[in-house]
Amino acid sequence: MELQCKVQNYEWGKRGLKSTVAKLIASADANSVIESNKPYAELWMGTHPNGPSLIIERDVLLSEYIKDNQDAIGPVVKKKFGIQVPFLLKVLSIEKALSIQAHPNKEHAEQLHQSFPERYTDPNHKPELSIALTPFEALCGFRLLPQIQTFLSKLPELTQILPQDAVDAILAHEEQGNSDKVLKQVIQALMLCDKTAIANSLKNLLARLENEDLETQSALLYPLVRRLHQDYPGDVGCWAPYFMNYMQLRPGQAIFLKSNLPHAYISGDCVECMACSDNVVRAGLTPKPIDIETLIEMLDYSSYAQEQLLFNPHMEDANSCIWRPPVADFAVVKIRVESDGEPYNTIIRPSPSLIIITSGSGEVCDTLPITAKPGVVVFLKASRQLTLTPANRDHIEAYQAICNV
Repeated sequence: MELQCKVQNYEWGKRGLKSTVAKLIASADANSVIESNKPYAELWMGTHPNGPSLIIERDVLLSEYIKDNQDAIGPVVKKKFGIQVPFLLKVLSIEKALSIQAHPNKEHAEQLHQSFPERYTDPNHKPELSIALTPFEALCGFRLLPQIQTFLSKLPELTQILPQDAVDAILAHEEQGNSDKVLKQVIQALMLCDKTAIANSLKNLLARLENEDLETQSALLYPLVRRLHQDYPGDVGCWAPYFMNYMQLRPGQAIFLKSNLPHAYISGDCVECMACSDNVVRAGLTPKPIDIETLIEMLDYSSYAQEQLLFNPHMEDANSCIWRPPVADFAVVKIRVESDGEPYNTIIRPSPSLIIITSGSGEVCDTLPITAKPGVVVFLKASRQLTLTPANRDHIEAYQAICNV
């Protein structure tokens, strides 16, 4: 069943047809109007109440259809999650950085929802998987300790606004695997630092680096910090690249954001899948409400090498690979079918599926054929199979979200 899906026009999104989200919308619906100065940030596919999908042919919300047709969910998913699609599939198109944030685990999410229901609107956790569609930049997880120590030794503008004992402790620390305590001490001091001191320190840093040679500017991340500062002047989050891994993903590479892992998307387009939740704890690079106290206490202060953060898929067959995170809520399959072979029948799953066509043309068929073109989104019932048939001399590429059960 083909779906009409919700677009979110957040301010950080790419504008007009620079946005992959906008391109997908325009491709799927010839009657859509794309405004050149309007941000097209996210395309939501699923049953989340903030952006529910509609079954076009039936003119009914997918969430309502599922209530009346529980076989669409299947007994395995129903037993585990109840009558719902427990994941949310998205496409994101990012022009400027999203907030520095982390997501609580299930138990913590339930506590936050109970204590602050107006801020944390549901009790679910929100692990996420992000797969780059275009070159994609993100901050993810804390850096290896020697990298942080090197930056601190070369950034007097930063160390001058931090407590001397916290700086001395982290510079003197030698145990890579046991650095959580000293790192937390520095991050807490930075996040609670006087806003005027933060703003002045960033201004001084950028003024100094502006006159340095290109090699020094690159080594001290001047281009990145300057971009962040242009979008969020004086924001404490502009210091984050010196503590967090700066990831530059190629199309097809992915990161998995487990509970409590700090991260911030910077730019690019991606497919994202997550547990069906909107629980976010923010602390910088955002005009939205922040909760520094909660974030400081929940963060994963482990240090990660970049290769530890890349999340790799494995091949299921010649046409599909799957990313299986260590959660039951979701997994993502990438499917690519060329016209020089046979039509492809998707693997039968005990789970419902949300499938978006991202490139190519042809036909997808369960019982009734649907024209396959970028931006077309279909819902597939549990234990059913979809046949993908590319047009002559073309291909079909699609992403399929399923439960990881």
